Amino acid sequence: MNDQPQQQQINIELGEKEAEGIYSNLAIITHSPAEFVIDFTRVLPGVPKAKVHARLVMTPQHTKMLLNALKDNIEKYEKKFGEIKIAGDQPSGQMFGFQPPSKDEKVH
Repeated sequence: MNDQPQQQQINIELGEKEAEGIYSNLAIITHSPAEFVIDFTRVLPGVPKAKVHARLVMTPQHTKMLLNALKDNIEKYEKKFGEIKIAGDQPSGQMFGFQPPSKDEKVH
């Protein structure tokens, strides 16, 4: 008797527009008790305005599963290609792109 659940195969369709992908160097993350919202945008030097190009709305559980999947894939990537370096400062002293909260910023 096999107590393990059967894995269901899912066919995933990738549309032509989605296959092009969206470049993003900034994500704005907000949350409520029921969901996480991740807005993907791109910030360009000298352009004071940024447009949201994609929005993901996920349950807290799926968001944590995504985090774990990203961690796993980063580890695999770094084993194959070497450590991913994160630049600490831009020449102007400003951070640009994806950033973790500062150490003195309160997390709610």
